[in-house]
Amino acid sequence: MAQRNILRLLQTVKTGYSISGRSYGVNVVKNCRSYYSKHLYQCCRQMSQQQGTPPQTPPTGPKILSTLFPQTAIDAKAEEEAREEKQREEQEKKEKEKSNKRMKIGMYVFAVSAGVMAVWTVIDFGAPETDAEGKVIEDEFSNLPIVEQYFRRMWKSLTYYQKIIQEPSAQRLLPDPLKYPYIQPKYTLVLEMKGLLVHPDWTYKTGWRFKKRPGVDQFLEQLARHFEIVVYTADQGITVFPILDALDPNGYIMYRLVRDATHFVDGHHVKNLDNINRDLKRVIVVDWDPNSVKLHPDNAFVIPKWDGNDHDTTLLELVAFLKTVATSDVDDVREVLHYYREFSNPLEKFKDNLRKLQEIEEKDKEEKKKQGTPAVKKWSPSLFQKK
Repeated sequence: MAQRNILRLLQTVKTGYSISGRSYGVNVVKNCRSYYSKHLYQCCRQMSQQQGTPPQTPPTGPKILSTLFPQTAIDAKAEEEAREEKQREEQEKKEKEKSNKRMKIGMYVFAVSAGVMAVWTVIDFGAPETDAEGKVIEDEFSNLPIVEQYFRRMWKSLTYYQKIIQEPSAQRLLPDPLKYPYIQPKYTLVLEMKGLLVHPDWTYKTGWRFKKRPGVDQFLEQLARHFEIVVYTADQGITVFPILDALDPNGYIMYRLVRDATHFVDGHHVKNLDNINRDLKRVIVVDWDPNSVKLHPDNAFVIPKWDGNDHDTTLLELVAFLKTVATSDVDDVREVLHYYREFSNPLEKFKDNLRKLQEIEEKDKEEKKKQGTPAVKKWSPSLFQKK
């Protein structure tokens, strides 16, 4: 009996759908949803009682539509997606409102903090100085209105701190040259540390380590006889001093200048030779970064940066060049450096000049044997001048 009722119900619905077309059939089902649901539930209940199984609640809403009319499943799915999209948009709107609210609160907090900081800066840096007894010390701003006094003192203090950051810590970075009976080398050699004497290397296993360049020991030992050696670097002293202690146990390096001795120009730490208290005609700076010596390019001898190659021989070649300058008794080293700065690889050019000089010496010796006259010994200028 229940089965016949279900079949009759389905035939009635299908007949209405087939006669009226798709849209009408859908409307009929939508308008009579509760009616069909009720009778379908009764039919299912009768079948369950006959079979001895508990009745199950029939599908409702879009489910019954898709069950009775598969053609309506697409519309039901679209309705479900539209409802989910609407919920998603509402959720995003709420999140956006919360985000805007948090942003406004953050801006208010930042504005209040900036205002408090500005007031504190004016009061702290603009307050007049006091003596040990707490009395105010008169200065050049004491006769101005109180507000102007504070602002002018604040500006003076900020300018002073800016000057400390940008300029070297002292006007004379090196002491006066040694007096007799002590021996003061005629020339001063200023060296960079990283990239010239050592190479920084980092691994997960060891952390930061500094690799010594091949030939450093011979380089320092041989040049210490002719030069006052100074290490001048933009690194912090807490890093530089332990490295140099291990690198130079014999003390060939006479002075060490670190970051606080540099001049901060355009975001770069520059070595200002005007403050080293030496005659610049006899100062040679060996570096790999032209920006570090841009205030005194005529005193710079720029060579390629060492990348950690174990077979590097640059320092030994540099020893030959610098010893030649020192033993030639050059009055102004800037003329020599200016000449070699015109070449992309100054050490290669020096070796080429040295080879030519040796050929000239050989010819002089041959002429001496033939003529019995002294050979020309003053050959040094040919290394440093164009032919």
